[in-house]
Amino acid sequence: MTTQPNSSLGFTWNASMLPTLEPGNTRRALIIYRQQLASFVWDAAKLENNPFTFVEVQTLLDGITVGGHKLSDAEQVTNLADSSKKLIELVKNNKFDLDKVTITLLHSIVARNEALEWGVFRGEGDETGYTPYVALGERGEHNPLPTIPGAPELNHVYTEGVKFIKTLPPYEGALVMFLFGALQQFFFDGNKRTSRHMMNGWLMKHGYDPISVPARKAQEFNDQMVRFYIDKDGTDMLMFLDNCRRK
Repeated sequence: MTTQPNSSLGFTWNASMLPTLEPGNTRRALIIYRQQLASFVWDAAKLENNPFTFVEVQTLLDGITVGGHKLSDAEQVTNLADSSKKLIELVKNNKFDLDKVTITLLHSIVARNEALEWGVFRGEGDETGYTPYVALGERGEHNPLPTIPGAPELNHVYTEGVKFIKTLPPYEGALVMFLFGALQQFFFDGNKRTSRHMMNGWLMKHGYDPISVPARKAQEFNDQMVRFYIDKDGTDMLMFLDNCRRK
């Protein structure tokens, strides 16, 4: 049983439930990501209840505007596509890391014009008093660390959490990275989208295929995440993400 190593990660998990995988290579992983880019973008958009169809996402990725939708919905899809392309560029040029520079860069594209602020941790921008929460329906809500000026605690948690994640086997570490970002809520919005990019960047950097949560599993994903936020046990979510892997 992997136990919580410090207060930074905020959850535990049973690592023995994950398979031991032999990595392929980064070039292959990037090819898969590029080829399936429309699917990755559409899946991520559907998890946000975005009404764009798969065909409409493909059309938008081809540079053709799609009518009949809110501008905000179109921009969300565009942001997902642009941030995915930036992720490809970072991994291809061996510039991807789990550091703060990378996660804030990706967030600045993912949450552009959508989040209260983008590209900075909560408290590092103009807004220093509002702390968001994750609504869990009848289960209540998940309250992350408070937003305070300069985000000293969030920065400490991120640094220490990433330091530990880098000691894990890369496949396990990548999946844990997603849960870490989703739980700690470093940003006002777009945390899960940005954290999936961080997960996939770490996977592809180490030669593993990227993972997308299929649109058809959106309800299961949401249910599992509610349990994770409540119980702080990442085992089921890690197994869920592994089951989303192309096998």
